[in-house]
Amino acid sequence: MPMPGDTTVLISGAGVAGPVLAYWLAHHGFAPTVVERSTSIRRSGGHAVDLWGSAVDVVERMGILPSIEAARTGNTAASLIRPGKPPVHMQVGDLTTPLTERSVEIPRDDLTWLLNDAAGRNAEYILGDSIAAIEEDPDGVTATFESGSQRRFDLVVGADGLHSRVRRLAFGDESQFRRYLGGYIAICSVPDFLGLEDRIFNYRDVDRTVVMYPVRQTGDARAVFMFRRAEEFEYDHRDMSRQKRLLRAAYATSGWEVPRLLDYVSRSDTLYFDSISQIRMDAYTRGRIALVGDAGYAPGSGVGGGTTLATTAAYILARELAAADGDHRVAYERYARALRDVIPKTRAIGPALVASLIPRSRLELALGTQVARLLPRLPRRLRQAVPLLPRPAAEGLRAMAALPLADEMPQKT
Repeated sequence: MPMPGDTTVLISGAGVAGPVLAYWLAHHGFAPTVVERSTSIRRSGGHAVDLWGSAVDVVERMGILPSIEAARTGNTAASLIRPGKPPVHMQVGDLTTPLTERSVEIPRDDLTWLLNDAAGRNAEYILGDSIAAIEEDPDGVTATFESGSQRRFDLVVGADGLHSRVRRLAFGDESQFRRYLGGYIAICSVPDFLGLEDRIFNYRDVDRTVVMYPVRQTGDARAVFMFRRAEEFEYDHRDMSRQKRLLRAAYATSGWEVPRLLDYVSRSDTLYFDSISQIRMDAYTRGRIALVGDAGYAPGSGVGGGTTLATTAAYILARELAAADGDHRVAYERYARALRDVIPKTRAIGPALVASLIPRSRLELALGTQVARLLPRLPRRLRQAVPLLPRPAAEGLRAMAALPLADEMPQKT
């Protein structure tokens, strides 16, 4: 347990990076406090996310890998659906590129619940509130919360995602750092009206993709919409009614089960809708403030890699603070150095996967279908040699999966 005089750290966000950081800070003897806008941590569901390589090592060191593996998605079959064409059926294993020997796919809400459950044993949590203002001085940081209360902390860390409040307060407006990648993603819980069992359906058309997959923990399904758009929409990211109208307009001419899925979306209150964007910053620490995960270096929302990077980077930040005995100047410099060679490579993931996941023409759609049809027929050795992911994306994903963790430091007493 943290001792009264230990360094206090306020962490904004209880997604992925926040609870990982809180767990390891408490493990090293710090006193972390997690503030989260939501009034509760959802326990089951969410869209599927991946942990690769070093990120799997992190959760194993936290002692929760068996629980994470028990909650894995377990989808093994896939069907590719195209307008006016017969479906192409395949096994998921035939369409994966091995990035590392260790990987787990899990619904995001299950992952965040397990992470927060582990962190909450030794970290303070403030739910239903958020940071409204931060004022730094030579001795610490005064945080003012939306509820009106104020508290002093030694350090503040923004683990609050793509639209980070901490980043805006400490570094400036989001427009300075966010780069739009030419598309949008929407995710919604829907009934499993197709009886998916362990099968993923992927509907693809020019400039539009829809993926529907089962969530065995809840018995429902997730619908993921990704579409291209040259210019960004103008809308309030909290205006769900507007988001639903934009999504329906983008898929107005789509076939298959898309109209039915949109009807369920129109009645849902769980829609996630956002641009596919990444965060690019020259530095993600300033004074006593630091950013971790998507808040500082989102590789591209919804297109892969962000969860692995957030998990590993949070561990590294806690490790460096412990190694520096709480001296944030030394720790932040080492934290940046540890990520220096990896972050530039991850910036290639988003653009490359947008290009790969959303066909830009009938020719791209046809070529992608041919690869999916022929790949399972190849001998295993040849199949592994086929580059399913664009090379820049694969290199970025492998780099983040291989971030070195070093030996676990002993817990402070």
